[in-house]
Amino acid sequence: MGIKIMSMDRPVKSFAPPKRVLMGPGPSDVHARVLAAMARPTIGHLDPAFVGMMDELKALLQYAFRTTNELTIPVSGPGSAGMETCFVNLVRPGDTVVVCANGVFGTRMAENVRRCGGDPLVIETPWGEPVDLNKVDEALKGANATALAFVHAETSTGVASDAAALCALAQRHGALSIVDAVTSLGGMPVEVDAWGADAVYTGSQKCLSCAPGLSPVTFGPRAVERVKTRGGKARSWFMDLDLVMGYWGAGARRAYHHTAPINGLYGLHESLVMLAEEGIEASWARHAKAHRALRAGIEAMGLSFLVPEASRLPMLNAVLVPEGVDEAALRARLLERFGLEIGAGLGALAGRIWRIGLMGQSAVPANVLLCLSAIEATLGETNAPITTGAAVPAATRVLFQDV
Repeated sequence: MGIKIMSMDRPVKSFAPPKRVLMGPGPSDVHARVLAAMARPTIGHLDPAFVGMMDELKALLQYAFRTTNELTIPVSGPGSAGMETCFVNLVRPGDTVVVCANGVFGTRMAENVRRCGGDPLVIETPWGEPVDLNKVDEALKGANATALAFVHAETSTGVASDAAALCALAQRHGALSIVDAVTSLGGMPVEVDAWGADAVYTGSQKCLSCAPGLSPVTFGPRAVERVKTRGGKARSWFMDLDLVMGYWGAGARRAYHHTAPINGLYGLHESLVMLAEEGIEASWARHAKAHRALRAGIEAMGLSFLVPEASRLPMLNAVLVPEGVDEAALRARLLERFGLEIGAGLGALAGRIWRIGLMGQSAVPANVLLCLSAIEATLGETNAPITTGAAVPAATRVLFQDV
């Protein structure tokens, strides 16, 4: 049964999504505890009980970011909203911002600078390589830049850049650091206070394993001072932290700003409770071990990675597609036969790589073994030059015998 809609050629009824194993660049698998939390009764966003939960959520985010920053909140919107929140509050018309671009999301940072009326000085690094520290240092020396923006974990390529060194360069040259930690938070060390990072944003749907739609941000003292003294209003009313800080202020004295995504925040709270229960360092170790197991299986199969091991992300693995293989057709077969989602390459890497995510609840042994066996079986049908029968045993040794 369903209802008839004039523009539809079939009756419309309640949507029942298929069961998937999410091992692409995001979202990741969402734990049943988080889904159950999101199904709890909706209450008002200024209800005293909800305000108490907001205070807990702030403390949990400080734990995840490894910071004591007072301005640590979830922005109501996906990771791109967190990105825009940083730029519209910290970049003024005429500002020069050094932007590190070694993948898709660095180029998005540059576009944000332009839309804020700033002048992006883009430091290009080949895709698949970490940001070149020497180039950044040279750019900052002569730029009189107000900020340095970079992606810690570039989701489009699977490469990690040296966030500690980049934040140190920003401080040395008197610039704020704006850090994209969308893919890294929860899955590898993110040390906001130790790095001296000024503004960092992430997303709920990757290593935090919550549903998409929230973007935690944290602003340090220098960034907060810039917000308070920037002169003029932010270019976005919704993301103006001068206003939002009143809603996420201390205790029960909250100024209405917008209706928060109440049930989504329940889910983020639960996912962060689970992260704290596991322990942040244990989560980092789990992601690293899942990567080592996947690497062992991929290499045993005869495949290879785009990014050298020293700068490779544990949670986002860019695997080179064997020559002659239709990568899109293989992904479609994985989805149809195994319910397994992996990602395609973007931009210059389209058709050249698969992006295999090991994020949050997806970074578990069962997923690693399913992914390897499914890829091996499907590649075998294409007569790709791979070694069969070796991937799963190699991964199993890492997962269950590695000490």
